[in-house]
Amino acid sequence: MDSKHTTPREVWIDWLRVAACFMVMIVHSTEPFYIGGEGARILTEGDAVWASFFDSFVRACVPLFVVASSYLQFPLHYSTGEFFRRRLKRVLVPFVVWTVVYALAWGEPVQNFSDLLLNFNYAAGHLWFVYMLLGIYLLMPLLTPWAAKVSRRELAFYLLLCLLTTLIPFVRDWATTGELPIIYGRAGLPHQALYPLWGEASWNHYGTFYYLSGFVGYLLLGLYLRRFLGELSWSRTLLIGLPCWLAGFAICFGGFLARVFASGSGFPVEGGISLVVMWEVPWINDTLGVALMAIGWLLLFRKVKASGAFYRKVLVPVSGASYGMYLCHMFVLAAISARLRESLGTGTDGALGLWTTPLQILLTALCTFVITALVCTLFQRIPRVGKWVVG
Repeated sequence: MDSKHTTPREVWIDWLRVAACFMVMIVHSTEPFYIGGEGARILTEGDAVWASFFDSFVRACVPLFVVASSYLQFPLHYSTGEFFRRRLKRVLVPFVVWTVVYALAWGEPVQNFSDLLLNFNYAAGHLWFVYMLLGIYLLMPLLTPWAAKVSRRELAFYLLLCLLTTLIPFVRDWATTGELPIIYGRAGLPHQALYPLWGEASWNHYGTFYYLSGFVGYLLLGLYLRRFLGELSWSRTLLIGLPCWLAGFAICFGGFLARVFASGSGFPVEGGISLVVMWEVPWINDTLGVALMAIGWLLLFRKVKASGAFYRKVLVPVSGASYGMYLCHMFVLAAISARLRESLGTGTDGALGLWTTPLQILLTALCTFVITALVCTLFQRIPRVGKWVVG
């Protein structure tokens, strides 16, 4: 999410980051419609469809952030030491500030700070993103010499391997003949035991494709876009990007709904948090559907050239504040979502019937986006302190 780089400003990256930030807020605005109480809770069939539609539509938001960061930073334009000094100021300091704020404000502070020794504060689950991003930053200096010299064919080969790894969660599902045990960690959150594939075992988690899976693929995708993918015409953009996006959306939308309908004989559908984990498998960031939608979104945003007064005066400041918006938005979103559910009702019994749910999702995301954009762009104007708080 960094807006500082040595090359001329990439207009489409600013549009991409602002859109991805709004997408994140739609994802979190949708969660109350399939997560509730002690775990999974979907009140009506309509809520299941709306939740799957909105969440699937924007599920590529986090990969888009990673590609944007890779596109601007990778391979490194300056020394490793300078790179980490910039990341420290831009990413790590605001993250620490907001980690402390969430730990004090939500849940039990003593337990929260104890959990921070091992992981993020589970009450502020969206902070997982920063841990992942820091891991990507640690890889960038290591891979920079290779990235600076790699050929188009070599990079395409590795991208294809990374794309193939997005099938692994579905291969595990297909290979699983019985119910795999659910393992609960220190904070009580479940993690399903994984069916071992290609060298994995109880004593070895590092199978053949371990090092090429996850967000490394999006790091390489950003590199490919910058170095090798030239300007595409609108017709070619749509010819490639639209089928990718539609196929990815179908996998995410249909996959989530199929798992929900298989979970019970009617609505409401309720269960433990492990049920949510199972429903969300098609939405995992390194699965095929999300990867295909990310490709589709990226090809589309690369065509955005608008750089007029709105871009300069509104979009650029919001793009620069997008990291801070991500960090703080849950405080605003949770309050707005609760207020709207209280005033408009839920499900088909809500004030607008079937349309109550989509209205709540969109209003929650839009209001959260506007408020956090105003607050964070104003904070950025405060010398030194602003950067510490919002990056």
